[in-house]
Amino acid sequence: MIRHETLFIGGDWVPPAGTGTIDVVSPHTEEIVGRVPEGTPADLDRAVAAARQAFDHGPWPRLTMAERAEALGRLAGLYAARAAELADLITLEMGSPITFSHFGQVGPPTGVLQWYAELGKTFQVEEQRPGMFGAVTVRREPVGVVAAVVPWNVPQFVIMTKLAPALLAGCTVVVKPAPETPLDSYVLAEVIREAELPPGVVNIVAAGREAGEHLVSHPGIDKVAFTGSTAAGRRIASICGEQLKRVSLELGGKSAAIILDDCDLPSAMGMFSIAALLNSGQACVAQTRILASRNRYDEVVHAVAEMAAGQQVGDPADPATGIGPMVAKRQQERVEGYIRIGLEEGAKAVVGGLDRPFDKGWYVAPTVFANATNDMRIAREEIFGPVLTVIPYDDEADAVRIANDSDYGLSGSVWTADVDHGMDIARQVRTGTYGVNMMNPLESGTPFGGFKASGIGRELGPEGLAGYLEYKSIARLG
Repeated sequence: MIRHETLFIGGDWVPPAGTGTIDVVSPHTEEIVGRVPEGTPADLDRAVAAARQAFDHGPWPRLTMAERAEALGRLAGLYAARAAELADLITLEMGSPITFSHFGQVGPPTGVLQWYAELGKTFQVEEQRPGMFGAVTVRREPVGVVAAVVPWNVPQFVIMTKLAPALLAGCTVVVKPAPETPLDSYVLAEVIREAELPPGVVNIVAAGREAGEHLVSHPGIDKVAFTGSTAAGRRIASICGEQLKRVSLELGGKSAAIILDDCDLPSAMGMFSIAALLNSGQACVAQTRILASRNRYDEVVHAVAEMAAGQQVGDPADPATGIGPMVAKRQQERVEGYIRIGLEEGAKAVVGGLDRPFDKGWYVAPTVFANATNDMRIAREEIFGPVLTVIPYDDEADAVRIANDSDYGLSGSVWTADVDHGMDIARQVRTGTYGVNMMNPLESGTPFGGFKASGIGRELGPEGLAGYLEYKSIARLG
């Protein structure tokens, strides 16, 4: 069993204020595989104080952006050297299939660090603009101390979408990992220490949700960057609104994949399986509403059902596994609850259903619903598991209408033989990211975020950096 007895605060390993611990339970074996200290409000106070000291009086915000970019490049190299270890840890603690852990969990964070390191080499912190009395200097300055509150489903990637731009901007950061996945954050802390970032620039405290609210509401925090459920995001937005605190929110999704009549289904299903079922369906961008024309509805249902039934379900450490367990028993029960709701609403489970694949482990069989409508709860609410719903449409205008008939607007896709026409469809769907014949892969250099209840603000790309900068205008005479 992996044990840690300290927290990473102020550039050092320090004992926790309390005696509570977090047990990390394998969702595959249901056995305890790790134990770490449970951070308390007092621990988070210490972390904020360290970050505040590092920002107000330390060297990090006073370096040039190019100097910080050089440090990010160094961090990226050290991080990449630990990638295999990180992939194994994430598979152990949350059940991510190991193949996805390598290409989806730990590959992208390295890319994000490298991208921001390159951006920082040429980014202009100051520019001159004409003004009434002469030139006006427009200056970009770091927002301050950032609280990065991250979920369990893609822990390292989500940390890095916040940490990399915040560090490049000159901010200092307190990271609160989810209690389900604290182990990987210890490797990150070791890498940060090895990279010799100044003390207090990054602090990492694993803690529960109540302690997380303490962090969010802390007066020493200048900005909150949160990824998680829409319900939690609303609470955080309320707290930040009361305090007039900067906030970015990357929240839930219920993304629609529009299958046009000219789509070559056999060719599309390989890529579509990733779009619909990546990370065992535990992904906010998963394409879980599948819109098929009435002309080909039965054909699409058959193709999707065959794809889902063909997924290998089992040990996430097996490279052949496509669907691993849900992260926790409560998540297994939540997903099963939605399958039950779908059946009660009158949808038909053409594959999968409520029979568990194994007696041990928090597994759910990949499930495909047919005979569904967009007003059903299984079509409107984020399930966060391997459950797909196939909904018929009358024509393309109806498909776009159904795609947009959602509280969410995070992702989406269209599948067609005519890519140019697919682009026309993409421009009509109200989502922050979109893909033609693919799920948008969330490139390091392009913005990621949602419309509507899917969030506020953008991560990645130059837009992601902008969220950690304040703008100052300086006019002068003489």
